[in-house]
Amino acid sequence: MNIHIKTTNLTMTPEIKDYFDKKMESLDRLIDPSDTSVSCQVELGRTSNHHKAGDVFRAEINLMKDGKQFRAVSEQETLMAAMDEAKDEILAEFKGYKSKQQTMMRKGGAAIKYMMKGIGSVGGSIGTYGLSLGGGITRQIKRFSRGKKDLNT
Repeated sequence: MNIHIKTTNLTMTPEIKDYFDKKMESLDRLIDPSDTSVSCQVELGRTSNHHKAGDVFRAEINLMKDGKQFRAVSEQETLMAAMDEAKDEILAEFKGYKSKQQTMMRKGGAAIKYMMKGIGSVGGSIGTYGLSLGGGITRQIKRFSRGKKDLNT
């Protein structure tokens, strides 16, 4: 993973760099660190030089993976709190994406399974005639009943 860090109105100290690296380790569980196609741009800084109190520190994380962009922005009173919140946002967004991908794969696998069995609304095997009941359910009239009385009619 390629990580580029930009600081605005702030100097990058070793403490800030170590804290940031520690927080980004949680992304390594979801993204392979050796994957060079993933890029991460991080901007850390102060919103302005003249404010002394309030939400003056800002952390922004932009993550690109497989052509999909994930973005998290946080403004807090301390830089560490802003980094924590931005990391939590990006993790939640990325976990939601991965969960959606897994759900879509499972639905696709189930559709293929039903199609292979010949009972899905996607297709059916040769020599069967189906009546669509909606919701992806097809009742087979011929071949699978083989003279048995269909209980659904």
